[in-house]
Amino acid sequence: MPGGIWTPLQRHWSAEKRAAAEQQARRAEQAGAFRMKTPEQGAATSVFLAASPQVAGIGGRYFEDCNEAEVVDQLQGIHGVMRHALDPDDARRLWDVSERLVTAARSAAPAAV
Repeated sequence: MPGGIWTPLQRHWSAEKRAAAEQQARRAEQAGAFRMKTPEQGAATSVFLAASPQVAGIGGRYFEDCNEAEVVDQLQGIHGVMRHALDPDDARRLWDVSERLVTAARSAAPAAV
């Protein structure tokens, strides 16, 4: 989970949408729900998981802020992970459905030139 990140992608938003998002982020930060991150801060967890020997061979878990996320019964802001999100049977079903959808999309797509 990279968290909320301000990046150049928001340049495509209208001024009104950007202002509303910034106001919402300020309120959430003041309430302690989360804080916006720089792109480097947002990338830190992904880089940690890709490169750190501390997590070699670990999979199927949810990480935020370079730590394994706490399993929670109800989300508070954007922190934590719900128990059902870690269910291996649900993960397998999601993978299978995703494979079928990708296969169907590839067969329907025109051939590349």
